[in-house]
Amino acid sequence: MQPLPGFRDFLPDDCAARNYIFARWRDVARRYGFVEWDGPLLEPTDLYKKKSGEEIVGQLFTFIDKGEREVALRPELTPTLARVVAAHEREFKKPLKWFSIGPFFRYEKQQRGRLREHFQLNCDVVGDDSIDADAEIIALAIDLLRAFGFVADDFIVRVSDRDAWVRFLTGWKVPHTEIPNFLSIIDKLDRVGEEETMRRIEPFGVEWHDIKVMLENPQEGAREVSPRLDALFNRLKERELDRFVLLDCSLVRGLAYYTGTVFEIFDRGRKLRAIAGGGRYDNLIAQLSDDAVKMPALGFAMGDVVLGELINETPRARDAMNEAIATEHKIDIYIVIAKEERRAGAVAEIQKLRNRGYRVDYPLAPAKVGKQFQTAEDLGATIALLYGDEWPQVKVKNMATREESLIAHEALPDSVAKFFNPSASA
Repeated sequence: MQPLPGFRDFLPDDCAARNYIFARWRDVARRYGFVEWDGPLLEPTDLYKKKSGEEIVGQLFTFIDKGEREVALRPELTPTLARVVAAHEREFKKPLKWFSIGPFFRYEKQQRGRLREHFQLNCDVVGDDSIDADAEIIALAIDLLRAFGFVADDFIVRVSDRDAWVRFLTGWKVPHTEIPNFLSIIDKLDRVGEEETMRRIEPFGVEWHDIKVMLENPQEGAREVSPRLDALFNRLKERELDRFVLLDCSLVRGLAYYTGTVFEIFDRGRKLRAIAGGGRYDNLIAQLSDDAVKMPALGFAMGDVVLGELINETPRARDAMNEAIATEHKIDIYIVIAKEERRAGAVAEIQKLRNRGYRVDYPLAPAKVGKQFQTAEDLGATIALLYGDEWPQVKVKNMATREESLIAHEALPDSVAKFFNPSASA
């Protein structure tokens, strides 16, 4: 039996790598004042239809539950966030700065960087429409990657503003209802090429020359119609983060609910899919809530699959992760039972040491002393405690220096402490 296509088993090293990613995600998000929340894995399918239309159903794991409800495994978190915020927003001071880490599911063709199940970090700011909120969310995304050892030579944040395009197209008298269709064409520029893009936009009556100015000289084109872009880049420059950011108006993100700043993060070599992406969605909460609770919001998502690939392809980041995994597997103390008649006393001491917070292991079945010390070595134990002929003393071996000493059994807790906290021996 094999895992289903697009799903993964997490063996101990894989699980340690996942925990390493989660720990850094949590640490950085909390440094920015974000608090953790989560929603259910299962939602009514209508919640996703309301946001993305009927066509989304083909990408979902859907079924009829025992209550005859059509439900789906969550493909993203934003609809759940909108539902929860609409129901509970009066209970919290604004802005809300929330993050969540959890599994998501999409019934899509698996390929490099995309599986049918993945883990994802979501970070959102709700209830603030200031440019500082935009800068804060982009700075958070940058610092999340820096926490893994990545530098400006490793990744780039492509930033754009959908409002700049809206103002630009409004100047060309493009009907408001047609603007999402136009932006959808621009969103596919990298995939279909310039010639095909020109053919597709011809019915809109917009001069390609002016579009090229937006695309190739955004300083002149986009910033002229979007004061927020100048303010945003100034805020990032004040944080000394501008070297991570590129203004790129070819980025519009295909989802129609984005209303302003949008961004995506890629590796510099563009070998991988987007590492993260998001933007401002000021109208979505009202769209998805029954009470039409209008509230500005912005956020982004970062998945573990592409991030894991970038870590493995970047020696600096890979070495840091491997070192952390090795540390995760290490124990503090290994108990060597040289005489089986000492096992009961050794097990009693093991429990006391574990109660004090030490990671302790021992042989569950009788084994040769040499093999037990080798196990202590393999597990990365700091010290080994030998229960044998020396009783009621216990032999303590420093596994790094190979130094050995005898300690009275009753003095063991304080003596052990000095190996992990040198000041305890003062």
